[in-house]
Amino acid sequence: MLRLATAAVVGTAAVLLLLRRRSSHARAMSPTLLCLAAKSGEEQQLAQALKRKLEQNKGLLQISDQEKEVKVCMKADSDECEFRAEMYMDLICASKFGRFLVWSPRLSSTHDLVSKNFDEIPVGTVCVTDVQFKGRGRSKNVWESPMGCLLFSFTLQMQDGKKLPLLQYIVSLAITESIKQLCQDKGLEQIDLRIKWPNDLYLEGLKVGGVLCTSSYHSKFFNVSAGVGLNVDNENPTTCLNAVIRKMNPNSVKLEREEILATFFNKFEDLFDIFVNQGFHVLEDLYCKTWLHSGQKVVIEENNDKVEVTIQGLTPAGYLLATDEENKSYELHPDGNSFDFFKGLVRRKLQ
Repeated sequence: MLRLATAAVVGTAAVLLLLRRRSSHARAMSPTLLCLAAKSGEEQQLAQALKRKLEQNKGLLQISDQEKEVKVCMKADSDECEFRAEMYMDLICASKFGRFLVWSPRLSSTHDLVSKNFDEIPVGTVCVTDVQFKGRGRSKNVWESPMGCLLFSFTLQMQDGKKLPLLQYIVSLAITESIKQLCQDKGLEQIDLRIKWPNDLYLEGLKVGGVLCTSSYHSKFFNVSAGVGLNVDNENPTTCLNAVIRKMNPNSVKLEREEILATFFNKFEDLFDIFVNQGFHVLEDLYCKTWLHSGQKVVIEENNDKVEVTIQGLTPAGYLLATDEENKSYELHPDGNSFDFFKGLVRRKLQ
């Protein structure tokens, strides 16, 4: 099992993996390219070790039934890596996350790659692709992933299972905070990127992104795979960050995928440390300033009765905290059937 080593920055190293996808027919399809880049010398050694391991066991890396055969080579042997790994590595300051990068121009699912191969890649690895054709959303919904999206998944470990449901809020908050930071650094007018509970990102009333966190338990740790899709340059099917920036100022510089990803990990690492060591309550005010729901009226239908409640925040378990006209407190849960969480809420009275 390979694990991420924290080390001083001594340069950027990269390895390439070529995976051949086979169609359901016997005819071979064009190869899928994977590019591995590492931040430090020690992480470069991990990349070399992974390269050797995959060469010795060509079926080791699991992605999908269409992506089985693996060929490994060094970056110097190919110039096909369009994701600017050097730019990304220069910008990332995180010591635990995002320092080991896997990029592909086209992949079935970044989330499947990191979750299915959790034990074969360093903890903290991020997988990025330009287009994915089996992207995953909440409740197995398909996430549309056209060119122009920032699509990535990364791995981490946690021990406290009670905090696990709140992790998606930390990931969402790191996205919104990183966009704020980048707009400030680049002298851009702030765009109003907001969180829609529990795991969607909205801009000008339209969905532009989402977060997915899954986990498994092994040897006293929760192995977590966190995935993000964010519309950066694609105006369809809704809108995107750069379209809104251009609308405010046609001459503005645009946000780049590489700098968004690096800034995200720089923010996420700080927020995650606070979350693990101090608890979510320390970050709750910041989260509630960023979401869409403070003071929102919601109508709950129960036993043919309709009750209006007002959202106040989050409960310790991560569900919605609401009050009725008599100021009684309730915890709101999704019913598990509705695509829109706010059209299928069930209330539970809090003592």
